[in-house]
Amino acid sequence: MGLTKEEIYKKIDEENVRFIRLQFTDMLGTIKNVEIPLSQLDKALDGMMMFDGSSIEGFVRIEESDMYLVPDLDTFVVFPWTSEKGKVARFICDIYNPDKTPFEGCPRYNLKRNIKKMEKLGFSAFNIGTEPEFFLFKLDEKGEPTMELNDRGGYFDLAPTDLGENCRRDIVLELEEMGFEIEASHHEVAPGQHEIDFKYSDAVKHCDDIQTFKLAVKTIARQHGLHATFMPKPLFGVNGSGMHANMSLFNESGNAFFDEKGDKQLSEIAYQFTA
Repeated sequence: MGLTKEEIYKKIDEENVRFIRLQFTDMLGTIKNVEIPLSQLDKALDGMMMFDGSSIEGFVRIEESDMYLVPDLDTFVVFPWTSEKGKVARFICDIYNPDKTPFEGCPRYNLKRNIKKMEKLGFSAFNIGTEPEFFLFKLDEKGEPTMELNDRGGYFDLAPTDLGENCRRDIVLELEEMGFEIEASHHEVAPGQHEIDFKYSDAVKHCDDIQTFKLAVKTIARQHGLHATFMPKPLFGVNGSGMHANMSLFNESGNAFFDEKGDKQLSEIAYQFTA
């Protein structure tokens, strides 16, 4: 994509963005963020925004607490569901130490580090396409999640059996507005269980998109009076949720997993990758 600062500022002005979220992922896969007003954007884009890393699970000790958030400009997106008084946009950030070296506990950095190792081995691209599943539970009168599912639908059911259909459709619309290319959405096997599939992309972008996807699903579900969870097994006796990951690896010859003469047409690299 290659967004420039000028293009970002133009988008901010056109969309009436008032606040910026600087997001990152901790070692447990949880999205974290700090929100800043536009007055601090230049400082953020220069990679000068600091935070207390000792307060993040698994990061650093208290005497090593100062860390930097460095935004990836290509991850800039405006959240379509935010207030008419002023929208909120976000950047996904890499985490750096005070000496401006990459923090080795940053999951995003470690993925990018391994992609570079992959390229040195002669591979040109590693793509991922996921199929994330989630459950929708009803909220109580206090807005707290209950153990009551929002429907009794089954695989590929539709309304009125699938009462999550409108929520799922709104999630798709919001994701498309943020640039996602949605391939399919449907009710899954278990009651209250749903799946939305979006197009494959390179590994770093797709992992960024998964985190954005989870945030969007939870946010839109809340607007429908529902709680979305990606827990693998929230209820006993019904199917759990998973996330199929379709992966492809390429080198100068093309698909590195394919060998017409190989066992089951799989290459030696495919078997090594699987192992």
